[in-house]
Amino acid sequence: MTDSPARGKLFLVGIGPGGLDHMTTRARAAIAQADTLIGHATYLRLVAALVTNQEVVKSTMTQELDRAVLAVELAQAGRTVALISSGDSGVYGMAGLTFEVLFQAGWTPDTGVPVEIVPGATALTSCAALAGAPLSHDFCAISLSDLLTPWPVIARRLNAAAAADFVVALYNPKSGRRARQVIEAQRLFLCHRCPTTPVALVHAAYRPQQRVELTTLADLGAGEIGMLTTILIGNSQTRVHHGLMVTPRGYAQKYDLQAGTTKAGERGGHPLTSGLAGWLAEVRASGETVTDLAKRYGLPEPYMAAALAASDPEAPSPG
Repeated sequence: MTDSPARGKLFLVGIGPGGLDHMTTRARAAIAQADTLIGHATYLRLVAALVTNQEVVKSTMTQELDRAVLAVELAQAGRTVALISSGDSGVYGMAGLTFEVLFQAGWTPDTGVPVEIVPGATALTSCAALAGAPLSHDFCAISLSDLLTPWPVIARRLNAAAAADFVVALYNPKSGRRARQVIEAQRLFLCHRCPTTPVALVHAAYRPQQRVELTTLADLGAGEIGMLTTILIGNSQTRVHHGLMVTPRGYAQKYDLQAGTTKAGERGGHPLTSGLAGWLAEVRASGETVTDLAKRYGLPEPYMAAALAASDPEAPSPG
């Protein structure tokens, strides 16, 4: 009887911004458990203090596919592999590409090598913590890298996010060969946002080269921006107070923050009077056509037609 081959394991490890103080306990444990570490040379330098007798395989930028293929092959051969990403491996990291490689190889969770995703603090949240509290309301992240995404797709996403008043984090804003993308992003945002909209440029968060610069949308292009910079663009409510960029959550719409009381017409623990139920009542009472309502609120006509036809969302369900 022959012994069955040893079963390997693949860890997809997010190490956070890079400092050991901001790395999760589970990330440290995965690195210690692995017999092979694979990653970009910069990320492996950040975890060098945790390396004991593991084999370390370094690569450069644009070699992500090679790293993923090697990690999968070694895990399938019985090795315990930690594939390292900065931030979170599932946010512009190696997790998605690695699963693509696994799926192509016929992997399934039930029959293939075990895969564990170890989450880490993202660049988005790390940079926000240094800037203040800019993500306290709805936000999104968009990469300006057009290495894998066509520019028209990126531009449409930028325009939609700017028009929808999201706080936006711009990843990969600039490199030696990509200098114009951030200027194009600024132009799109200026079509929808005030020039004085607060912007934070956070470079190399929690690393020795860390730098935080607060500026405005109008002056975004004058800032010092590189590949290690994450740009945080505020929404229409974002303000800077005492050097901190803060986006209100919206409590002032319901409460008198100074008096600590609920505003007239509002109720604690209940939707705003301008919430869904109140808004539906308002549009039904308006007498306007679907087309006029769609133009007024900037919403698609099919949605407005369905909203007008829908029953009261607060009515009890049948049965």
